[in-house]
Amino acid sequence: MSAPATSRLTRRGIPVDPRLRVLALGTFVNRAGAGATLTTFALYFTRVVGLAPGQVGLALSIAAIVGMLAQVPLGHLGDTHGPREVMSVLTAAFGAVGLLFLVVRSFWGLVLVLAAVTALQNGGGAVRGGYIGRIAVGGSGVAFKAYLRAVTNLAMSLGAALGGVALWIDRPWAYLAVFALDGVTGILAGLVSLRLPHLLPTPARALGEPRLAVLRDTPYVVVTLLTGVVAMHFVVMEVGIPLWISEHTAAPTAMVAALLVLNTVAVTLFQVRMTRGVDGVAESSRALVHGALWIAGAFAVIATSGWLGPVGAAVVLVVGAAIHVVGEMRSSGGQWGVQMGLAPQERQGQYQGFAGLGFSLSNVVAPTLITVLCIEWGWPGWLVLGAIVLAAALALQPATAWAQRTRERYGAVSATG
Repeated sequence: MSAPATSRLTRRGIPVDPRLRVLALGTFVNRAGAGATLTTFALYFTRVVGLAPGQVGLALSIAAIVGMLAQVPLGHLGDTHGPREVMSVLTAAFGAVGLLFLVVRSFWGLVLVLAAVTALQNGGGAVRGGYIGRIAVGGSGVAFKAYLRAVTNLAMSLGAALGGVALWIDRPWAYLAVFALDGVTGILAGLVSLRLPHLLPTPARALGEPRLAVLRDTPYVVVTLLTGVVAMHFVVMEVGIPLWISEHTAAPTAMVAALLVLNTVAVTLFQVRMTRGVDGVAESSRALVHGALWIAGAFAVIATSGWLGPVGAAVVLVVGAAIHVVGEMRSSGGQWGVQMGLAPQERQGQYQGFAGLGFSLSNVVAPTLITVLCIEWGWPGWLVLGAIVLAAALALQPATAWAQRTRERYGAVSATG
């Protein structure tokens, strides 16, 4: 195992360690292209290719399931074959396979390409998380995760702007140009990854260790499920807020875009600052509780917007969204600290791949739950949803303590403990 790097940040939050700068550059290039595709994907395949919206949604659901199944074994592959090399191959392959969107003209073609792209993207993310976990331990790992998230938000915003240009042009060639850009940026990001130093691969299994040991690490499984429950709050910005504004408030629907911009800008500017002091598993679990308190408070504020006129509702929604993004940034730092801190250094890729399953599962459950609670039930549902998030965060404290007590049994020895 290579010696851990110090991953200090400048006052502007830029990594001093050149390895982390390379990771950030690759992430920026890759996610800018992804942001453009995300903006145009559904409209292209419905309006230009002629697929039904339900077919596009089904293809996305199938791809999400494939991605969930792929990320743990691909993360493990990074551990056992060298994370730099595997990350580079997966990222470049993500871009190359994404170029096939240029020729997809059928539902099953879309399913195959989208499933492959999602599996490669999720697997690459797991390996990247494992690489970060090995070279940037403790609070430095959390600090860089925060920086990386800020970079991702900025890149996605710029990509979305490019996608908006394609939507304005509204010609098949403009959409295809977006897909080509996404493919090329993926390949470039894979090549950028080769500038990272090589980390020695680890043995596939230690003596007596089960295959994919994370699946037998019951405390880590419980922690992952609980962080997945907390992560449901992310879906609120995508599903809950738009439906709430349109069906339960007098605020203009343009507030949906305004609140999304507020969230994106705040994360880009303040995510690094909001994770300072999050160092170690115990501190990270407390940060999760602090973040969940802010989130629950935000939901309570948002619930009152349905009782007000257009101006009052708009003001309350802005206040609620501002409170929510504080909780989002604080809880994200806690989540990263817990997930990396409880994982064994030699199995970071495998463990980070599994940690991502919590977020994936929340994306499966949360849209329906949020719709039932907040949209069909109304304002009391916001209070219940906040209570669920807060209860999961509170339960994480004994769960992480349990995981720390038993980590030697599972080999989960970490410098952050």
